Amino acid sequence: LMARPKPPLVLARASYRMRRLRDAARLLPIVGAFLLILPTLWVADGTIHMTASDLIYFFTVWLHLVIVAAVFSRGLRKGERIDEEED
Repeated sequence: LMARPKPPLVLARASYRMRRLRDAARLLPIVGAFLLILPTLWVADGTIHMTASDLIYFFTVWLHLVIVAAVFSRGLRKGERIDEEED
């Protein structure tokens, strides 16, 4: 009987990047929620006043979250194709 070859100690570069991308995609909603709640932490008296700058901040964060999610989605789709080709 032949001994099985040992698995490599280091992950393949593509596999490692895909895992990190999945981790980042899982953290995106948490980071997004924190960024959207952040302006409520800036008020001193506890009352929330929606100003134009608050709305600009809200929609800017929202737009960036959408863009980052789209980039992550594209990268994860490419990674799934690579995984399917390896199988």
